Amino acid sequence: MERISRIAQHVNGGAEVPGGLAAQAVAGAGPSPILVALKGKIAKLAKEKSAQKADLLKNNADVVIGEVSVEQCINGGRSVKMMVTETSDLDANTGISYRGKSLYECNKELPKAPGGEVALPEAAFWLLLTGEVPTDAECRAFTEELHRRSAVPQSVFATLATLPKDTHPMTQLSVAMLAMQPDSKFAHKYDQGMKKGEYWEVALEDALDLVAKMPVVAAQIYRSTFKDGKLPAYNAKLDWAANYAQMLGVNSDEKFKEVTRLYLMLHADHEGGNVSAHTAHLVGSALSDPYYAWAAGLCGLAGPLHGLANQECISWLLEAQKDLGGQKPTKELLTAYAEKMLASGKVIPGFGHAVLRNTDPRYMLEREFALKNCPDDPLFQLVDACYQAIPAVLEKGGKVKNPFPNVDAHSGQLMHFYNLKEQNYYTVVFAVSRAMGVMAQYVWARAVGLPIERPKSVPLDVLAKLANKK
Repeated sequence: MERISRIAQHVNGGAEVPGGLAAQAVAGAGPSPILVALKGKIAKLAKEKSAQKADLLKNNADVVIGEVSVEQCINGGRSVKMMVTETSDLDANTGISYRGKSLYECNKELPKAPGGEVALPEAAFWLLLTGEVPTDAECRAFTEELHRRSAVPQSVFATLATLPKDTHPMTQLSVAMLAMQPDSKFAHKYDQGMKKGEYWEVALEDALDLVAKMPVVAAQIYRSTFKDGKLPAYNAKLDWAANYAQMLGVNSDEKFKEVTRLYLMLHADHEGGNVSAHTAHLVGSALSDPYYAWAAGLCGLAGPLHGLANQECISWLLEAQKDLGGQKPTKELLTAYAEKMLASGKVIPGFGHAVLRNTDPRYMLEREFALKNCPDDPLFQLVDACYQAIPAVLEKGGKVKNPFPNVDAHSGQLMHFYNLKEQNYYTVVFAVSRAMGVMAQYVWARAVGLPIERPKSVPLDVLAKLANKK
């Protein structure tokens, strides 16, 4: 009854949840056909992957696949192959791929909104979960399934309301995840003694609930922190990303909905080694439920060296725009500006990447969108001049392995152009997207039975002794 009450509160609050689906939920009907289909696809693939894992452990358990250097031990374990992540893979030259498909292929092949040209992020979520591109019908039904699960308990909003208004939006989002944790189906079922083979199915329930609720919570945080606190009515006639865009209430342009779709699709997953995904995986490996895992992951995403990077990039762009004093940005002008900055010991954010050694495909897809939709925006013209000038300046310095721009160098410009200008909020948008990948990873970690993560650490003195033995 409590769950029914929450759904009713959500609908009465203005949520246009499709009547048939809402009625099914309230009536306590069984799982929807799309959920049955989704679980069937995951179960089939999980059977294959579990057999592959068993074969690897039986026949290749002692095979050495690499070595670990002193530098890797000290400098963050970069490039050490020591995790399994089924959903995506990051290649240094070609960038991220979702289930073997490049982002260019995803943007081309995944279903679109009516009249749209950008892949729907919920279609990418389906791909990450199943390994398959959904049909248009599957995608529509999956979107409806997410809408059906979007009701957020009023206690969550009440908890957020107790925080000081100047609390960072990422802090608020992490608090909200913990406030939703009491409704975790995984935690409840685990306490009741569910079998290991059931872990992934119940984890999927939490994963879908969490992803469905993220836009509502994120939009409320934006409205309460930066506006009048009133959340525009939920519109289940829209797709998942477009509804999030309209709930922000900053721009009614259809292109804002389209760029929101693009951003959320591009940031959905980035394999398992980055800070937020690895944190969530580590916490999840202890069988902490998805809400605990993602709350922890959000704390990592909030770091300046991870999710806050896009905030730093837009700040740098606006400062550069101010320094140029109204001059039209050109390759020559930005070359001189970048050289001056580097000579003064300052860093230019948004260029280079821990793994990538070429221009980030996410950047290029955002660039294509900007060239088509806002080529005359002065801030985009600055971004374009940076794209032409800065890599050569960094290469000339000879101190960077990758002088090319990453996605953070562009994302802020697009948000700013469509009137989402509150920089402290940018990482929350990132989090709404990345929840899909992290939740898909969580489901698959349970589906193939990955154990608790426990690497070995050593003091520097021990590392020195090991090094001297070589």
